[in-house]
Amino acid sequence: MKFILLSLVIAASSITINLQQTTPLEESIKRGSEIYADFCMNCHLPNGEGVKNVYPPLAKSDFLVKNQEVSIRAVKYGTNGELKVNGIVYKNVMAPLGLSDSEVADVMNYINNSWGNKNKKMITKEVVEKIKK
Repeated sequence: MKFILLSLVIAASSITINLQQTTPLEESIKRGSEIYADFCMNCHLPNGEGVKNVYPPLAKSDFLVKNQEVSIRAVKYGTNGELKVNGIVYKNVMAPLGLSDSEVADVMNYINNSWGNKNKKMITKEVVEKIKK
């Protein structure tokens, strides 16, 4: 009887632990939110809406959805020139942020899954490493 009771307690503990674990994508998004707050929020704002005609929105951004590699390159290396986002042309400079490839992946996963954006395909450090200027 004690063996059965002990087995049930161990099984219940195991189920509880498994339910509390986060996925690698969720962990990346959490790290990315901190990076966003430190490096991106000043221009793109807490809600990801940017500043119309100055800093493009990341929230519900058609550019982000259609141009993942270009978006990763912009975070990794900075960008200048024209970007058309949600029908508005932006002409501004984004300086390189000096982030590691892991940090770029994390902030992209955060952006891809915030403010109405949904992209469950995780961007990894290895994906970012392959993207060149």
